[in-house]
Amino acid sequence: MRIVFMGTPDFALPALEALIASHDVCLVVTQPDKPSGRKKKLRPPPVKVMADAAGIEVLQSKSARTPEFLAKIQAARADVAVVVAYGKILPLSVLEAFPHGCINIHGSLLPKYRGAAPIQWAVIDGETQTGISIMQLDEGMDTGPVLLRRTEPILEDDTAGSLFARLAPLGASAILEALQGIEAGALVPKAQSEHGASHAPMLKKQDGLVDWTLDAESLACRMRGLDPWPGAFTPIAGGNLKLFGAKACDGEGAPGTVLSYDDKGMVIACKTGAILVAEVQAPGKTRMAAAAFARGRRLEPGSSLSPKDPA
Repeated sequence: MRIVFMGTPDFALPALEALIASHDVCLVVTQPDKPSGRKKKLRPPPVKVMADAAGIEVLQSKSARTPEFLAKIQAARADVAVVVAYGKILPLSVLEAFPHGCINIHGSLLPKYRGAAPIQWAVIDGETQTGISIMQLDEGMDTGPVLLRRTEPILEDDTAGSLFARLAPLGASAILEALQGIEAGALVPKAQSEHGASHAPMLKKQDGLVDWTLDAESLACRMRGLDPWPGAFTPIAGGNLKLFGAKACDGEGAPGTVLSYDDKGMVIACKTGAILVAEVQAPGKTRMAAAAFARGRRLEPGSSLSPKDPA
């Protein structure tokens, strides 16, 4: 099939790679280059880098609603658009520009977790299963009919990052199967039920602030769902302490209090129970074992993780 591919981050790369190998990807649409790092140097999206390497024309536009954008899409004369984490809601004029419409790879079992961060919120909410939905885009937020689903377990130590790494190739294989079914006329889109529908809003940097008054299980899931971005953090003297490898464990104390530390990590009290944190990253420092940080800061049992801690 002749395909226009729309996507931006690393999550879209396995699908783009699979489509380049199996179909005619005639145009790649992605977000504009963005400033990155301390020097704010413009950096292209990962999808653009792959498209350039494959010699595929790339369209970068701030808006998907301009006449110029639509004209470029129509000029591609593609059979279908495949959309993976593109980052913009497509207007009806674009959705109707392809004989087979726009097919989306979504990182949840719809109708659960519609929205921008389905993988992260599935981990945050303590789900034990998620997956991939291949759906036909409509004008709503992930409300279109579903063509097929593929499930994936969420493991006890999964972070959003580790789950991303498994769901991305699962989405690639699922889109190839879906396109084959579309070509053969063998797939029947099924309307989503509103029963059980939920929303997965985009995460913000401040969402990473740890609330020690949560229970241990809820907090561990939240911290894993925020890894790698925005990352879980708690304020200390000099900035924010980033926390990694969180697991619920036994312990009792005032929320935010360091209970103990050893080679496994640092145990910090929550509202009920405690969190074992394996690694931390202090402001301006590299990531390190939590116990080494605690020893270096002389955080004896009973110390509170707060801006009043000694530098």
